[in-house]
Amino acid sequence: MATAVEPSSPSRTPNPQAKLVLASLVGAAYVLAALAVVGYAVPFLWREHVAPHLGDKLLSGALWVAVEIAVAAGLVWFGRSLAGSNPPKGLRGGIFLMISAAVTIFFFVRAVGLNVEGGAGQIAMLVVGVAMLFWAYRLFMSPRGERWMVGLEEQGWFHTHAYKRALGQRVRRLTILGIILVGGSGAYSLYMQQALPQEWRLAMPWADEPVTVLSHAREVIPSLLFALTAWFAYRAVNLPSFAEFLIATEAEMNKVSWTTRRRLFQDTIVVLLTTLLLTLFLLVVDLFWGWLLSRQTVGVLPSKSTETQKARVTEESRW
Repeated sequence: MATAVEPSSPSRTPNPQAKLVLASLVGAAYVLAALAVVGYAVPFLWREHVAPHLGDKLLSGALWVAVEIAVAAGLVWFGRSLAGSNPPKGLRGGIFLMISAAVTIFFFVRAVGLNVEGGAGQIAMLVVGVAMLFWAYRLFMSPRGERWMVGLEEQGWFHTHAYKRALGQRVRRLTILGIILVGGSGAYSLYMQQALPQEWRLAMPWADEPVTVLSHAREVIPSLLFALTAWFAYRAVNLPSFAEFLIATEAEMNKVSWTTRRRLFQDTIVVLLTTLLLTLFLLVVDLFWGWLLSRQTVGVLPSKSTETQKARVTEESRW
C-alpha cells in the first residue's frame, strides 16, 4: 500500500558571516560602553562624590587607581563570560574593526558638522553618516571583511598565548625591551613635558561648549600609550612570521664562536697600538714633506718667514 509522505520543510542554517558580524557589533558596543565607564563614569563619580570626603590627594589618587583597575578587570571578566567558551572565529578582530569603523565615521561626521553651518550642515552630516554606515555594512558583509576579521585574529594580536615559547627567548626578550624603551620614553616625555591638557575636550556641532571626552588625560593617555606599547612588544615577538625570524636569528648567533675575554683584551691593545703608530708615522711624514717643500731651494710651498712678511706688508698697506 502506498502512503503519502509530506515533504519536510528545508532547514534554514544561519549564515556564519552574519553571525560573526552581529557578534562583533554587540562586542564593539560592549567595549565602547566599558571604555566610557572606565574613562568617564568612574572618574566623574569619584571626583564628585568620593574625593571631597577623603581630603588627602595622595590617598584619593591611590584609591582611585585601585578602583579603576578593579572595574576594568570586572568588565573584562564579564565580557569574556558573555563571549562564551567557543566564540565565533574572528570575533576579536571583528570587534577591533567595528570600533575602528565607528571612530572613523564619528570623526568624519563631526568634521562635516563643524565645517558646514546651519541646516545644510545637519543634512550633510546625515547624508555622510548614512553613506559611511552603508559602506561599513557592505564591507563587513563582504568576503573581504570576513577575511580581515579572521586574519587579524589568526595573527594573534588579540590573544595572550605565546608562539613557541621555549625558542629564541634571549632575542625575544631583548626585542621586547627595545620596543618598550622606545615607546616608554615617548610616553614619559609626553607626560613630563605636560604636552597634554588635564581634560581632553572636543568641540561638537550640536553643543555650544566643548564636551569632555576624557578626564585626567595628562596621566591617562601616557599610561595607555605605555600599556599599548608593552602589549605590542609582547605580541610582536609572538607573531608567527616575526617569531620565526627571531628564533632563526638566535640559532645563528649560537653558532658564532665568540672570543675569550683575555684574547679580546689582547686584540684591543694591538689595534690601539697599531693606530697610534700609524698616526705618529703619518705625522712625521707630513712634517718632513712640509719642511722639505717649503725650503727656498725647492720653492713649492711658501715658507713661514715669507708668509709673515706678506702679512706685515698687507697690514701696513691698510694703514
